[in-house]
Amino acid sequence: QVQLVESGGGLVQAGDSLRLSCAASGRTFSYYAMGWFRQAPGKEREFVAAISRLGVTTNYGDSVKGRFTISRDNAKNTVYLQMNSLKFEDTAVYFCAATPRLTYLVASTSYDYWGQGTQVTVSS
Repeated sequence: QVQLVESGGGLVQAGDSLRLSCAASGRTFSYYAMGWFRQAPGKEREFVAAISRLGVTTNYGDSVKGRFTISRDNAKNTVYLQMNSLKFEDTAVYFCAATPRLTYLVASTSYDYWGQGTQVTVSS
C-alpha cells in the first residue's frame, strides 16, 4: 500500500506557472506508475498526465499537452507536475494517483491509490 500527499496548489493568474508535488510513502515508489488527474466543480475527473515506473514514458491529456510536464524522482519518492501558461480552465482540484499497472494509465479506474487533492485556481 502507498500513501500520497499532494502540495503546491494555490491561486495564480492566467499565464503563470505552478509546480505540484506528490510525496509517496509506504511500498517501494518505483513499483508504481503515477498519474495526475483533475476535477473541476460539476465536471468529471479528467486525466492530466502519467509517467511510467522509471520515468521513461509519459503521456498527457490533450488539453495540457505542450504546457504541463510530469516528472518523478524515485530517490525522493516524489512525482511532480510542472504547469506552465496556466489558463482559467485549468482551475480544478488536482489529484495524484498510483498504480502497479503498466498500461491504460489514462483511465482513473486503473489507479489503486489516490491523494487528497490540492486546489489550483487560475484567475483570468
